Amino acid sequence: MMVPHEWPEDVWRTKVGAVRAGRSLLPDRWPGGARCAVALSFDSDHETNELRDGGNSVARLSWGEFGARRGIPRIRQVLDRYEVKATFFVPAVAALLHPDEQRALAQDGHEIGLHGWIHELNTTLDAATERELMMRAADTLERVSGQRPVGMRTPSWDYSPATLSIAREMELLYDSSLFSDDDPYEILQDGQPTGMVELPVEWIRDDAVYFMMNRFGAQRPYTPPADVLDIFLREFEGAYAEGGLFLLTMHPHVTGYRSRIFILDQLLERIVAKDDCWIATHAQIAAYCAEQAGLSNGASR
Repeated sequence: MMVPHEWPEDVWRTKVGAVRAGRSLLPDRWPGGARCAVALSFDSDHETNELRDGGNSVARLSWGEFGARRGIPRIRQVLDRYEVKATFFVPAVAALLHPDEQRALAQDGHEIGLHGWIHELNTTLDAATERELMMRAADTLERVSGQRPVGMRTPSWDYSPATLSIAREMELLYDSSLFSDDDPYEILQDGQPTGMVELPVEWIRDDAVYFMMNRFGAQRPYTPPADVLDIFLREFEGAYAEGGLFLLTMHPHVTGYRSRIFILDQLLERIVAKDDCWIATHAQIAAYCAEQAGLSNGASR
């Protein structure tokens, strides 16, 4: 087997070109004359982070349980205080463990999005297995929450060569797992437009990289919560100045602590005070961008 530095040009060009960013889908204007759009998302991994790795640590399973038991209620209190809706990306196993949580969120107008079956890593799976898990996860979320997911976020933002084809087969409206821009764009597959909206993510706008803890892996929280708020505010102010999209990823078992929940609260206080920001679910933002750009796929028709 050739090592990467021995690849001929067609090999590395094919790998790079398989999934790329196409045209920008940043609209000329946001609804209601808003200056920018704000998409808040919460990856409700709960116990599945440890289950994916074998489920042998009861302590780490309890950490996931904290996300459902304390993190979600605190997050919902803040969202309710500012009367905003968010997107919750939920592994199907987490939905089965906490079905009332998903039903209550859906009933309150929040979006439930695909986030794998058991927070599996797609690049470790063959294409047939990945497809079966994605299909099963979508059916499970629909049965539990009453919502059929129209968008996905791959677990750990791990995107295999088969992921996009499976998402297109499922006629999903959008993905939120890729990094090629700050603002929405159309995904290309092998150089061809797909009609799918990408709402791009970034580790900078993710709470986990600042706060995760694994004592066996020498991973330690290294950023004070006030500094994380400052980073998120700077990202928001940049999006506001450019008239773009501010998309934030948070986790109930990471941000849902007494010493950290203020980050969400003060961030929303600043956003709402602007009085010209459109705070919406990922599905609403993707649908608006698709409509403005004249995109058409199975979910947006």
